[in-house]
Amino acid sequence: MGTLTPARDSIPSRGTGQVEFLPRESPMEMPSRPLGQFQRQEPALRSTGSAPALAPFASRSTGLRRACIFAGTAVLTVAGCYEMYEVLQVGGITVLESIVLGLFVLLFAWVAFSFMSSLAGFCVLLFRRPDGLGIDPGAALPAIGIRTAMLLPTYNEDPDRILARLRAICESVEETGSALQFDWFVLSDTTDPATWIAEEQAFLQLRRDLAGVRLFYRHRPENTARKSGNIEDWVKRFGADYECMIILDADSLMAGDAVVRLVAAMERHPQVALIQTLPLVVNARTRFARLQQFAGRLYGPLIAAGIAWWHGSEGNYWGHNAIIRVRAFAQDAGLPELKGRKPFGGHILSHDFVEAALMRRAGWAIHMAPALGGSFEECPPSLLDFAARDRRWCQGNLQHLAVLPSRGLHWVSRLHLLTGIGSYLTAPLWLMFLLLGILISLQAQFVRPEYFPKGFSLFPKWPAQDPILAAWVFAGTMALLIVPKLLAFILLLTQSDNRRKFGGGLRVLAGIVLETLISGLIAPVMMIFQSSAVGGILLGRDAGWQVQRRDNGEVPLREVVRKYWVPTLFGVGMAISAYAVSLPLLLWMAPVIIGLLLAVPIATLTSAGGSASRLFGTPEQTAPPRVLLRANELANELSKAAHPSAAGPLQTLRHDPGLLEAHLNNLSGQKPRGRGQVDPHLAIARAKVEDAQSFDEAVNYLSSRETFAVLHSPSVLAALFELPPGTDTVADPG
Repeated sequence: MGTLTPARDSIPSRGTGQVEFLPRESPMEMPSRPLGQFQRQEPALRSTGSAPALAPFASRSTGLRRACIFAGTAVLTVAGCYEMYEVLQVGGITVLESIVLGLFVLLFAWVAFSFMSSLAGFCVLLFRRPDGLGIDPGAALPAIGIRTAMLLPTYNEDPDRILARLRAICESVEETGSALQFDWFVLSDTTDPATWIAEEQAFLQLRRDLAGVRLFYRHRPENTARKSGNIEDWVKRFGADYECMIILDADSLMAGDAVVRLVAAMERHPQVALIQTLPLVVNARTRFARLQQFAGRLYGPLIAAGIAWWHGSEGNYWGHNAIIRVRAFAQDAGLPELKGRKPFGGHILSHDFVEAALMRRAGWAIHMAPALGGSFEECPPSLLDFAARDRRWCQGNLQHLAVLPSRGLHWVSRLHLLTGIGSYLTAPLWLMFLLLGILISLQAQFVRPEYFPKGFSLFPKWPAQDPILAAWVFAGTMALLIVPKLLAFILLLTQSDNRRKFGGGLRVLAGIVLETLISGLIAPVMMIFQSSAVGGILLGRDAGWQVQRRDNGEVPLREVVRKYWVPTLFGVGMAISAYAVSLPLLLWMAPVIIGLLLAVPIATLTSAGGSASRLFGTPEQTAPPRVLLRANELANELSKAAHPSAAGPLQTLRHDPGLLEAHLNNLSGQKPRGRGQVDPHLAIARAKVEDAQSFDEAVNYLSSRETFAVLHSPSVLAALFELPPGTDTVADPG
């Protein structure tokens, strides 16, 4: 693609000709909003000069929609729980049976609630109801007049891959003719020295390839508050120049058409603070990832349409592929630190839910645009990677227990927080339900029943539960889980173009059957993993923040066994306990037990690529959109052109004066360290450099943390580069 049209301001440069990494600063205040203090603004104070007319409370139609969802959930829950009571009440309800019944009420209500949202989504898509924001992907592309910043936060990710995706988005936006309204920022929180310098190299090359585009790079010395702190830092330094910002993830991809329509919607609706798109999974390379890609593409639109229908202006935020009004975010979404120690205290990990709730608390509307299209992401390549990410999300969602009592939150926002919490607490509840069911069966098998209870009885009382009724309860629960998948299939049959891109109705139906079976085997394993995560967090173990793998899902067998021995052991224990009662009980629990016993082979098989990709094909796989083709083309070109080098980051800077100058220019925009604030890693590194006889000797003695500190210090870098090269090969003691 050719050079993009120059932006309204030329990219600034120093006298040496080296381009600056950052634009001039345009600060915006972003105060922290206490969760326990809030006073709703009076209508008279909502002037057009400081804020637009804010979003009203739910309209009558939205109220009716919500009433339908909750009434349907209540009816289904009462019916299911009555049948479960009929199963358990034979011979009287024991303490264990009372607990089981209580757990069933909670779990069945959870399933029924999800079913009702899916049913609503089916009706919305079947009758093609228009988008509430007026976003029509089939209409002519609107003109836009407000400035928007595209923000790409990154943390120790592959620079070539993320910048290939960013370039594809940039080129796609340029094709819409609206490129002048966008600035592009790479916001790095990278802590690995080699990755940091590689980011700067890749950024400079992208600057050369996209001459004239306002493209900037900022690196933070400390990744305080992680991603939320990264965005907050940008708002405080540059936010005043922009009306909106679109938040991307390292694996995000968006079509220019979708980007422009989002900006136009924000321009038409000044009371809206955030519009969340539905990112579709793409680029799946392993069986596990393809399974997630197929399920998300087929069932995701149905679920998203349903929740958007009844959420209305009280939608939610998923942290990426969303557009946000900068002023609303800065004024009302500043996050406080939670009291107490980690894992419940400190910075909020799952910040997105809370930011949406705080903006809605202030009166701004939060919407979802599930039918927009052109929004993509990737997913973890293996069940092990998925569980690792899920562990971090689990901690973030459980932190919301401290957010729930916040003053002024809309009740739907509280429901979002409760839903996030419940998505992880249901795992240990299911586990308790299964274990208590086995205990009840063991009790019935080995504890002698009382045939003649107290009082006169002519005939003995034979305790016996109705297996037919129990089967109907099980079938009803499974129906609520499986029917939404069938509704998605029925919907697909009405969409000829979409059905063709999926590979035809028969192939999709076969995919649904296989996906249901595999997901059914994976579900018990995830139940154990999530239960373990909840238990660990309750015991005070912090999840941390690990870099997510993107491509290769293959894990050594020894690692698989080490990670999956706990689910396997649970499977053995359940099998022995069930068999001790009866063979029918063992067969009844077979779906759960088989999934646990086969945890290791299932994990191994699904983490590799294979022929399953033909069965689990999606439209984005068979007919990829242009932006996806371009992003993959750029990523492949960069991977072929890349030549692994043994040179470290300091050696790379020493042999590339242009990169060194750019690196120093980037450091000039950072705030100086306060007097009396000492970085111990920099102090040790300075001493090692002063003591070294050569550059090579100094570099070999620096640990990774010390190298990172040196890269942030122009004075120590200068002293290091004044040393003679040397030929030392001293091992790194750090």
